[in-house]
Amino acid sequence: MSDPHAFPAPFRVAAVQMVSTPERERNLHDAGRLIAEAADNGARLVLLPEYFCFMGFRDADKLAVREPYGDGPIQRFLADAARRHGIWIIGGTLPLAVTDPAPDAERVLNTTLVFDPEGNEAARYDKIHLFNFEKGAESFDEARTIRPGRDVRTFEAPFGRVGLSVCYDLRFPELYRRMGDMALIVVPSAFTYTTGRAHWETLLRARAVENQCYVLAAAQGGTHENGRRTWGHSMLIDPWGEIVDVRTDEGAGIVAGEIDGARIDEVRRSLPAWRHRVLS
Repeated sequence: MSDPHAFPAPFRVAAVQMVSTPERERNLHDAGRLIAEAADNGARLVLLPEYFCFMGFRDADKLAVREPYGDGPIQRFLADAARRHGIWIIGGTLPLAVTDPAPDAERVLNTTLVFDPEGNEAARYDKIHLFNFEKGAESFDEARTIRPGRDVRTFEAPFGRVGLSVCYDLRFPELYRRMGDMALIVVPSAFTYTTGRAHWETLLRARAVENQCYVLAAAQGGTHENGRRTWGHSMLIDPWGEIVDVRTDEGAGIVAGEIDGARIDEVRRSLPAWRHRVLS
């Protein structure tokens, strides 16, 4: 039987909810304020939502703010914020230029970058699954302006392994099985109001229950200047599928709670589904 005293002390995390705009600098200012608020409240890891830095009027608008990997105002902002507050920052997503295997002037990578408390990059994940949805007047096809990533990514935090995923990835449980034994899954997102209302909470709680780990989801939440409405409901869920904290109001804000290794151990001892896997 595992000894819960072998686990590090509970580790406070936070998810930032935003209603991002077509103005990069305004978004970075708002994100900076919310990161500072979360850090002041004790968070040692902060997750930003998908497209935290930019939501344009047209899908192709993101091409104008794409950055080369390794440098640019958005990447510098994330590194500087992590260093200034001495925390881990998971930077939602930002548009990176496509260079491999060849440049692509019409598409970007929708990329999550992770920075450690010294401001060093600790991990990179390029979103694999690209959203496609048609219902009534709603029409989305991310593949028109985004090139899919190829590689599953995790990183080691002080409390354990963190699995990286983005928004539509949430619908593919096989992705998370490939990540191995995790303490936390993060899901920066911009779920539409329609799909979020129908499936968001169900999918998040399912991923927590089947992987017996915490899930932290940072969402866009509200009506954007481009007319798009996103679902919000940023939340933290524990390994039993219980909601630790959730933001039910639209608009910017923070949800927070603790990653407790002893809680993961308790759930896995009482219902050892993780140990009983045979096909993963």
